[in-house]
Amino acid sequence: MGSRIFVCLLLFSSQILATLALADSDDTAALNAIKSSWSNWPPDWKESDPCGWEGINCTDSRVTSIMLAGTGVEGSDFSDISALTELQFLDLSNNIGLKGILPASIGKLKKLTTLILVGCSFYGPIPDAIGSLDRLTFLALNNNSFSGSIPSSIGNLTQLSWLDLSYNKLNGTIPVASKSAMGLDMLLNARHFHLSNNQLTGSIPDQLFSSNMNLIHTIFDHNQLTGNLPSTLGSVKTLEIVRFDSNLLDGSVPPDLSNLTNMNELYLSNNKFTGNMPNLTGMNFLHYVDLSNNNFNASNVPQWITSLQSLTTLMMENTQIQGQIPVDFFRLPQLETVVLSNNNLSGILNIGNSYSNNLTLDLRNNSITDFMQKKDYSMELILVDNPICNTSGATLKYCTVENHHNNTFPSNNCTAKSCYKNQVLSPNCGCSHPYTGTLHFFSFSFSDLQNLTYYKTLNGALMSVFLSNGLPIDSVILANPTVDMYNYLQFSLQIFPSGQHSFNRTSISTIGFLLNRQQFPLQYYGPFFFIDEPYCCFAGSKKSSNAGIIIGVAIGCSVLVLLVIFAGIYAFLQHRKAKRASERSNPFASWDPKKESGSVPQLQGAKWFSFEDLKKCTDNFSESKCIGSGGYGKVYKGAISSGQLVAIKRAQQGSMQGASEFKTEIELMSRIHHKNVVSLVGFCYDQGEQMLVYEYISNGTLRDCLSGKIGFKLDWSRRLKIAFDAARGLSYLHELANPPIIHRDIKSNNILLDDHFNAKVADFGLSKLMGDTGKGYVTTQVKGTLGYMDPEYYMTQQLTEKSDVYSFGIVLLELITAKAPIKHGKHIVRAVQAELDDAEGSENLDKILDPAMGSGSHVVGLKKFVDLAMRCVRESAADRPTMGEVVRDIENILELSPVNKKMDTKISRSSHEEESNLSPLHSYDTEVSDVSYGSFPFRVEHQYGK
Repeated sequence: MGSRIFVCLLLFSSQILATLALADSDDTAALNAIKSSWSNWPPDWKESDPCGWEGINCTDSRVTSIMLAGTGVEGSDFSDISALTELQFLDLSNNIGLKGILPASIGKLKKLTTLILVGCSFYGPIPDAIGSLDRLTFLALNNNSFSGSIPSSIGNLTQLSWLDLSYNKLNGTIPVASKSAMGLDMLLNARHFHLSNNQLTGSIPDQLFSSNMNLIHTIFDHNQLTGNLPSTLGSVKTLEIVRFDSNLLDGSVPPDLSNLTNMNELYLSNNKFTGNMPNLTGMNFLHYVDLSNNNFNASNVPQWITSLQSLTTLMMENTQIQGQIPVDFFRLPQLETVVLSNNNLSGILNIGNSYSNNLTLDLRNNSITDFMQKKDYSMELILVDNPICNTSGATLKYCTVENHHNNTFPSNNCTAKSCYKNQVLSPNCGCSHPYTGTLHFFSFSFSDLQNLTYYKTLNGALMSVFLSNGLPIDSVILANPTVDMYNYLQFSLQIFPSGQHSFNRTSISTIGFLLNRQQFPLQYYGPFFFIDEPYCCFAGSKKSSNAGIIIGVAIGCSVLVLLVIFAGIYAFLQHRKAKRASERSNPFASWDPKKESGSVPQLQGAKWFSFEDLKKCTDNFSESKCIGSGGYGKVYKGAISSGQLVAIKRAQQGSMQGASEFKTEIELMSRIHHKNVVSLVGFCYDQGEQMLVYEYISNGTLRDCLSGKIGFKLDWSRRLKIAFDAARGLSYLHELANPPIIHRDIKSNNILLDDHFNAKVADFGLSKLMGDTGKGYVTTQVKGTLGYMDPEYYMTQQLTEKSDVYSFGIVLLELITAKAPIKHGKHIVRAVQAELDDAEGSENLDKILDPAMGSGSHVVGLKKFVDLAMRCVRESAADRPTMGEVVRDIENILELSPVNKKMDTKISRSSHEEESNLSPLHSYDTEVSDVSYGSFPFRVEHQYGK
């Protein structure tokens, strides 16, 4: 014992005598200034030496990197960073709480090589001083709200390889060099130009491209560029991916484009190109081609297509091609998807017998009269709206459109196992807190999202890069592959820690850096960016300063004897403390539902059900009673003791909330009382189960009704009434709930119809409460459903009630057209606007009208209804009406229509009279999970009272 004490005293003394390696005094002052102006920084930033802080790395006492990706830091002052003159790497990505203007002083970081600010909340202009960072090789400012023009000074960055300014609000023209300024054409070493989803205008300068460049990715889609595609593009022989889709480009596609023999993917759709179809002969590595929705001259199916042996996907919708499709076309060995709809193809379709079994062929709205292989074929074929579907020999197999859901990939093979609280079961059957987010791919060389080969390739590549960098990764899950409204591929990503229940901040920031820096090759996939979801539960840091280690050892030695003496007492006290803590942490622990004593949830009308109650009314949760399922669990139909039919949503293991969160959720939902909002009947918190009990809505979703699944055709009067009901429900959430609720996932699948086709808004799994609507907006990670999502919210991450208005506008367009929001890569807003432009203001809207409604000339108020829908989906949220205004406008249309008198339910002029005595909502500051039983439940975090 004496020797141990001596060692402890020696270590304790040595800390006083030791000379520790401290950070440079100027760097220390700068980092302390940053710490004082930021918040939510890592806990170990309280130590004296910044070289020991998480996210800060030093070389020879100088700060050389700040790596804080995804760590949740918040702040708006960035001027002090400029004092870190030895800084080489700065990665602040996926910190939505970092907001403000990027200061011009950033130009003082002369040694900076990597600047990554992906997924933050920066706004204002990109400073010209960015051009002073002449060592910069990687610049990623995407997914912010930067505005103004692209600084021409970026042309000074001659070592730059990666330039990503996409998903901002940049406007003006593309800068090129002149006598007085630099330009992007000077970036001869650049490999990546990513400038998509901005507001760039003007023509593409011929000077922008030259044979001296080394570009492999040129991505300019979803801007407002005009004029011709420059012929100089064909001189950049290194190009592999070209995206100029969804602009306003016109004229002929330059023939020099065929010189790009290394091209893998070509996107030119949704422009105004004219002239002959481009000849792509010689592009032997071409996988993906999209030329849809242009004004090319009428021609036969191009013969050069049959020479593209690597082709997987051909999109040529609405391109004026005609005649018969050559049978050789279907012999291409890699072919997965062909879309030739809305053309003038005719004659007899012959697909031969050499096609791939996983081929999807969409020939909708052509003039095909017959099909040679009517019975014996195995591809997915769509011939809807062709003359053949009007003949007696036609079959439903190719004259109907089936709805296909993407493979969610893959479930684990673990035996039944439950995880503690909000932990998730990994593929290797361990319970932990995964780091989650979404991968967004600018391009991809395939279209068969069900093919596991592509999934395994991506999964393997990610695991390889993580493990090779020494990260404690157990496994990853990629799920829900989806092509979004911008024709980008998305995968949801879960990354599970190894040997621990959660990641520390260093691991999270390293993962974020590796994903957004993207220094590893990916077969089948183009460039991408990663947007995370805030991490729930950081583990303690594995990094500490030398002083901390010495002090820790000294203190440990000094209490060694006391720990031995009091070990038994400590164990006893800990047992009692753990028991008391467990009772305190469980809000239902002291609550007897029969006596209503203890910490009783403050409910208004919702009833408690025992597990046995719900087990009995669902025949032991029989599959015959199951009416739906999703990521949260399954939904069962049952009848409670009162005889009321209910829908019971049962959470599966791994998706259940903590007790406090579940209590908060039922308290919240019990306070929503409106005839056009699905109501909560009760809940079950018993025997380790969490269940929500809702009123049963018999006629399913509006989407099912419009698609004909329930066998009932909606006439105009019913559609008006449904729109009115849903608008009233949503208006209540926005304007009469206290605090207001933003639904955030309005879509036709979340509007349910009862026996009398009264509409009710459902699914509050993504909702946000706004404690003070006067504050304008809630900044939040983007959530919602593709096709319905407000583009302004998608780009700025600033959520307002007008985001719901946009989604509701999409639902109104669905009511008119009965079409899905995204069809073959074309959004319903664009499609309807094109038809309105063609109509040139006439009242004849038959082209967009659902045929089940008859002629538009007999539909009273249709023009006003369409005008209202298009106002709801205006690009700027400020230009959209409020939901109260939408209710009044639909009410006015109902009064104009004679069918109003036939409605089952009286339409009152005072839309909100019955809501005046409703119970107010209260503000909470906790997480609330999925609370609906709609078709596509989600699990999300909520932020209340912000």
